[in-house]
Amino acid sequence: MTPPALSPPLRIDRTLPWALAGLALALALFELTDIDLRVQDTLFDAARGAWRVDEDDRLGRTLFYSGPKILLIGFGLAVIAMACVSERRRDELGFGQVHRRDFWVLALTLATTPALVGGLKDATNVFCPRDLQRYGGAVPYMKLFPPFPASDRPARRGYCFPAGHASGGFALCALAGVARTRRGQWRSLALAVATGGMMGVYQMAKGAHFLSHTVITILLAWTIFLAWRRALGRPFKLSGPATDQGAS
Repeated sequence: MTPPALSPPLRIDRTLPWALAGLALALALFELTDIDLRVQDTLFDAARGAWRVDEDDRLGRTLFYSGPKILLIGFGLAVIAMACVSERRRDELGFGQVHRRDFWVLALTLATTPALVGGLKDATNVFCPRDLQRYGGAVPYMKLFPPFPASDRPARRGYCFPAGHASGGFALCALAGVARTRRGQWRSLALAVATGGMMGVYQMAKGAHFLSHTVITILLAWTIFLAWRRALGRPFKLSGPATDQGAS
């Protein structure tokens, strides 16, 4: 059986301009259309005045909120450990072909994507669907860029854009940098989209985010991953002039 073809590393890096273009196009799409409201309306039961998902449901919260967070933190710690062990040990574990630089890129993407998204949430002043008058809240609906009218300005700031919870799942896209085949790269991206998407849809269904919040987050995660690859370069040396083999 012929093994899958190796993926040229630069093929990933060349997508950075496309990621930035995607961010701009997504922002324009959601700013100029009412897609967010149309999607969110399907997740809100107007007759009951309630969202499709009850955020107080313990099972759902464990499966789609606290559980994934714990798993992602544990996975991130394991990635850091893998980046620190010797090349011989990585080879014994079946990761001998993966440079430690790629593990550091993965670890940094997992750590900084939620951090950057959290900073943007604080700066953008966008409210959650459940806060809006349309869905029984007290705040008027406003998109990302227009300011609130002086006559109807909320007393507090919004903290809902982009999607913070889903950012950890989407940060798994950096697994594509660890994969050494095209098939592995596509599987990594599928895992990231599935994990982040599951976490994002859960938040949408309980009124915590709009679709745009989730879409922008996955594009940010991919952009951050590519930025770390460029920042750390290849090969990445932990210390001194020694190569990875010598330093391990």
